[in-house]
Amino acid sequence: MGCFDHLYAFLFSLTAALPLLSLATTSVVPGSPLTDGVTIVSPGGVFELGFFSPGRSTNRYIGIWYHNFSASTVVWVANRDAPVPDTSGSLSISGDGNLVVLDGRSRVLWSSDVFLPAENSTAQLLDTGNLVLRNSGGIAWQSFDCPTDTYLPGMKVGLDLRTNVNHLFTSWKSTDDPAPGNFSMGMNPDRSTQIFIWGNGKPLWRSGRWNGQIFMGVEGVLPEYIYGFRLSNFQMEGVMYFYFNSNSTQRYVLTSSGIDRQLLWQNDTNVWKEIWAQPTTQCEVYNRCGANASCTDTENGSAPDCSCLKGFVPSSGGCVRRAALNCGTNRSQAGSEPDRFYQMQGLKLPDFSDWDSASANASQCEGSCLANCSCNAYSFVTGIGCLIWGRELSDIHVFDDGGNDFYLRLAASEFVDKKSTVSLFLILVISIPTLAGLVLIWLLWMTRRKIRALFNQPKRDHEESAKGNDGVETETGFSSMLAEDAGNGKGPEWTIFTVEAVLAATKDFSSSNLLGQGGFGPVYKGLLPEGQEIAVKRLSKGSGQGMEEFKNEVILIAKLQHRNLVKLLGFCAQRDDKMLIYEYMPNKSLDVFLFDRSKKRVLDWSTRCSIVEGIARGLLYLHRDSRLRIIHRDLKASNILLDAGMNPKISDFGMARIFGNTDGNETATKRVVGTYGYMSPEYAMQGLFSVKSDVYSFGVLILEIVSGERNSTYQHPLLSLNLIAYAWKLWNEDNVIEFVDPTIRDSCLPNHVSRCVHVGLWCVQDRASERPTTATVIAMLEGGTVDLPNPRQPTFAFERGARVNDLTDLRYISGNSLAFTILSGR
Repeated sequence: MGCFDHLYAFLFSLTAALPLLSLATTSVVPGSPLTDGVTIVSPGGVFELGFFSPGRSTNRYIGIWYHNFSASTVVWVANRDAPVPDTSGSLSISGDGNLVVLDGRSRVLWSSDVFLPAENSTAQLLDTGNLVLRNSGGIAWQSFDCPTDTYLPGMKVGLDLRTNVNHLFTSWKSTDDPAPGNFSMGMNPDRSTQIFIWGNGKPLWRSGRWNGQIFMGVEGVLPEYIYGFRLSNFQMEGVMYFYFNSNSTQRYVLTSSGIDRQLLWQNDTNVWKEIWAQPTTQCEVYNRCGANASCTDTENGSAPDCSCLKGFVPSSGGCVRRAALNCGTNRSQAGSEPDRFYQMQGLKLPDFSDWDSASANASQCEGSCLANCSCNAYSFVTGIGCLIWGRELSDIHVFDDGGNDFYLRLAASEFVDKKSTVSLFLILVISIPTLAGLVLIWLLWMTRRKIRALFNQPKRDHEESAKGNDGVETETGFSSMLAEDAGNGKGPEWTIFTVEAVLAATKDFSSSNLLGQGGFGPVYKGLLPEGQEIAVKRLSKGSGQGMEEFKNEVILIAKLQHRNLVKLLGFCAQRDDKMLIYEYMPNKSLDVFLFDRSKKRVLDWSTRCSIVEGIARGLLYLHRDSRLRIIHRDLKASNILLDAGMNPKISDFGMARIFGNTDGNETATKRVVGTYGYMSPEYAMQGLFSVKSDVYSFGVLILEIVSGERNSTYQHPLLSLNLIAYAWKLWNEDNVIEFVDPTIRDSCLPNHVSRCVHVGLWCVQDRASERPTTATVIAMLEGGTVDLPNPRQPTFAFERGARVNDLTDLRYISGNSLAFTILSGR
């Protein structure tokens, strides 16, 4: 063979070997381990992988660094916790297909440790700096999912919303030791789109929320500094993470001292230029000044300026309010003004904010916060919307550049001008003799009128005096009190009846006119001289309802006007008698028909559906549409009256309460009142009530109307289930038709029944937050498109034990006492 033949054979063999050489320099394959001293390079020559020793250490680690520049910049380390003590280590594909680091004795120091469908795997280094392990055609493992201290373009590291696993970046222990250090960085687990740095598990720094362009908690940050930064579509992907794609060479690194640095490679100077770093000032350290305080950096970098927010005073660990907010239990203070908001500008907004999706603008956001007694502040942020704060205000930084407007809720007294107060005080001191004289003249004039009226008043029987024997206000005193409450006599139009007029109308409370026995006394039918029929509710002395409840019912019903609420015609409060006069309902109350075997057939399916919808509309008026937002607190079948057309009207407002929290937050009471079988669990056991308490009672009513059974007395003869538990069982079995009252079962539509039972079970959920609003209930009952969530099993449904004689109702009067009453129609 000639020289040319030998040269041709050599070139041919070299050409045939090129693919194998290329594969060997970019990948790790089975049977060809990567030994110390040998490296692989990504296809474009950007990154390199191999063994290295950090700083002054002699230990060996598998790492990834930049190949074509800055070879000392390591961006990923495999065996951080288990270094190879000498140069005998290797990186290879194990028998099960995993990527492993071995020492000289073939002991596994590190492994990718994933389940693989096949043994034949290949590890390849990509130009992004990602080391991927391929198996059966797909990526089985990648280094981007197991980050160390460096965040590279293209990484998608974050919080898995399905498993709550949070992938974190972790600092090196030191420049000589890549083992996990004391600092970590990642997504906030509360899903608030914030990035946190933690030191030894405690917050060290936070980025603030992402508004679509920047992190709001970073002072002076500009969108171009984080060009290409994006938040994942976590609602679709199920993973919340930030990522950025950049043509330039840049990286973020969490240093061993807990500083997150953004670095950009400068080709002209061959150095990494720091663009941004956090935290670098004392006010950037998380909650540097404590709760309800703001932090302002000083010019010389010395100790920061910590100041209590307006309206707060120093306390242990921060600041506390100087004056309580005028909300909830404090709202009853005489002469108190509503809370106001104090604007603060250029802030890093506090931590622990909640997003109020219902508020579309700043005005609605302010109203939502003001209506919520637990709301301490709000901010309306472009790109996010309405944020409200219900906890202590933490980690507030006053920016020199940028920041957001923040509205702090304070008592009205905090806005009083101190100088004006002093001036007013001086004026009052100087003018006090004149004012005292005028007040004295006015009092003498008022007293003179009363004295003259007293001496000119003819003697009356002691029964008609201003006070009864028991000290209860009489007709005159009570009328004056109502007029005062209604607004200086300009109240609703009602009639004040005398005892004699009521006796005449009811024929001296004849038993033939008795309509029924309510929880607080008997109800009689009456006839006025002009021919109008009335219903007289006469409160019994031992009923437990005193003057306060009586006054409450008169005031509330007189101010409420709705076709599904009973109309109050007047009242009588004279001597020992307290009586309410209503419009007469010829069909009495719902329970008269619903629980009477001889009458329940009158309530066919169409009528029952109409009654349910009517009650819901009346309840919606009370909860949302009336001038006074009312919680009834005693919604039940006997308090639903039926007019001549079987239209329902909610009655009995003696225990109703005006509700200031329009957001539905719970309010506590020490006096639990209501009826056994209708009270929500949180109200019966903890005294917490809200509009959702009425929703629970309404859900019980729905199930009673569908089944024709009373919740407080029903017990399935074979299954020992109460009414709610029985409804749950049949609904789960898709057999709700068995739940329908047998007297009307043949006339109802199965899909209508299913809807009603579904809504009823949704309303009686154990947790108030899981119950629907009245507006949602109406939308569903009227065939709306609102999706009904599957209800949970009601675990706190009242179980019915042995009957106590023939008592059909148990009314809770207080937390310590119970009163039994027999309820009939009225």
